[in-house]
Amino acid sequence: MKHGFSDGVFRTIIRNAAYLGSSNVVSALLGLLALSFAGKGLSPEMFGVLVVIQSYAKAISDFVKFQTWQLVVQYGTPALVSKNLEKFRNVISFSFGLDIASGAVAVMVGMLLLPLLSHSLGLDAHSFWLAIFYCTIIPSLVAATPTGILRAVDRFDLIAIQQATRPFLRAVGSAVSYFGDFGFAGFVISWYASNLIGGSLYWWFAWRELRRRGILHALRPRLFDAARRIEGAWSFVWTTNIAHSIWAARNSCSAVLVGIVLGPSAAGLFKIAMTFFDAAGTPAKLLEKSFYPEIMRLDPRTKRPWLLGLKSALLAGGVGILVALAVVVVGKPLISLVFGHSYLRAYDLIQVMLCAIIVSMIGFPQESLLFMAGKQRAFLVAQTAASTSYLVLLILFSHYFGVTGAAFAYLSGQCLDVILSFIPVLYTWRHRHLLIFRDHKESSP
Repeated sequence: MKHGFSDGVFRTIIRNAAYLGSSNVVSALLGLLALSFAGKGLSPEMFGVLVVIQSYAKAISDFVKFQTWQLVVQYGTPALVSKNLEKFRNVISFSFGLDIASGAVAVMVGMLLLPLLSHSLGLDAHSFWLAIFYCTIIPSLVAATPTGILRAVDRFDLIAIQQATRPFLRAVGSAVSYFGDFGFAGFVISWYASNLIGGSLYWWFAWRELRRRGILHALRPRLFDAARRIEGAWSFVWTTNIAHSIWAARNSCSAVLVGIVLGPSAAGLFKIAMTFFDAAGTPAKLLEKSFYPEIMRLDPRTKRPWLLGLKSALLAGGVGILVALAVVVVGKPLISLVFGHSYLRAYDLIQVMLCAIIVSMIGFPQESLLFMAGKQRAFLVAQTAASTSYLVLLILFSHYFGVTGAAFAYLSGQCLDVILSFIPVLYTWRHRHLLIFRDHKESSP
């Protein structure tokens, strides 16, 4: 263990993950607090409708948006290492342009699809118009350029601050709606405001950091002109966009699909279980956010980034086991305290999903390693196969076994994701001598 932590890059990954972890612990607690106020302030039926509206907006944004933060890390980080500030500006301009274009498309898609799905989602006339209003927040959910900038310049402390701001505002708004007895509309509006303010804070942090470093005129949206100056940019953004859209269908759409098959009440239970799952899987997400920028500074032909991935996976897996044991102990009383006895059935779902927590945490480095090696298309194929299988299982298991079947389908989907992604990772590792070191190529005369 002492030898493992003597690696400076590994220590940087842990340090940045600690920054994010400090805010995510607070964020998870505040997120549970917001859900608690909503669960106690609304009937189970209306709580399910609130969850469906929020999940619908997030699902549309996840499905449409480009993963521009990955574009900034993939191309911007090597450009900063080689001090190629002009290329870094082009990357930011291209990324910003994609955020604006995809945000506009996402709003239109969300509003046009909602009338067709409103009956299946359990929306009445009043909640339908609130859902239409909520769709206007989608551009704030789409934009990912600011977080890419902050990751590329190693300002994870600012990301940590922003990540705690949104759930804090949501918890405050939910408390006001609960004690002020503002009803369903109050919760929708307070959740909307928290997303809008939190998203704006990201942009302000990114703009301030660019100005401090003297990187001026970067936040000017351009698409085709900037893309022509970045080799392979369009291929990368389309591949990662499709891969993430598939991920969104598997994750963000899960509560929506459960609501369509089993109704809003089941969607509410599944959302509570997913909230615990997301909170328990936070350490892996934090490690991934700090792991990807660091390995983009390393040569993929050497053993170092791959060994870093192995060490990070083992660390995350060990933490996952501890987290799963903690959830077994505190899950049931915590649900009873936070949500009330009427939601205790969610604990049964959490017990099924505990193994998925460990599996997903062990497999977190695989996506970053494949992107580092330029094998994003291999990751896309693995995601497509795993997600298609998961969606089929989710619909079938929900139909035949109820909401418990949805939990078993989620566990199966996580296992398929890690197993199918490991195949191209292993192949790329064995043929790593054929890879190209992007930073070396760009900095050569």
